[in-house]
Amino acid sequence: MSLLIKNAPLFLAIILTGLSAGLFYAWQVSVIPGTKLVTDKVYLESMQSINRAIINPGFIIIFLGSMLMLAIASYTQYGNFSSFVLVASAAVCYLIGTIGVTGMGNVPMNEALDAVDLTVLNDSSLKELRGSYEGRWNMLHAIRTAFSVIAFILALLSAFANIKTTA
Repeated sequence: MSLLIKNAPLFLAIILTGLSAGLFYAWQVSVIPGTKLVTDKVYLESMQSINRAIINPGFIIIFLGSMLMLAIASYTQYGNFSSFVLVASAAVCYLIGTIGVTGMGNVPMNEALDAVDLTVLNDSSLKELRGSYEGRWNMLHAIRTAFSVIAFILALLSAFANIKTTA
């Protein structure tokens, strides 16, 4: 297998995983602090709107493409033990900590929130709904952010392991 073909999936995995980690990190340090400053109704309306808008090709390519390219890169790096172990670890980390947490935690919460007609809730009900959603959602988001950053670092390290053994 030529060096370019062998390393192209790893390069794409690093780029996509970096974009995913960057998106989650940026959300963690900008959107979450910003939403803490708004009223309950504005927060809940914003989360409903954002949760609907995020399901778009750009996000899906980055979010799921990272996993796909990490898996392919694991396969192509199989002959290089150090690089393989690092990129395979990145894949497992991303699968469990980013995709798993999102699919089993954040998405069900988003769907439940989307089903609520906020216009019929009084201030007390809005406060209660926000209280039951925000803290747990933010905790799950922090977990997936950490795992996506760890996956990115592992994938990047696998490239350095690859350079060392091919030089």
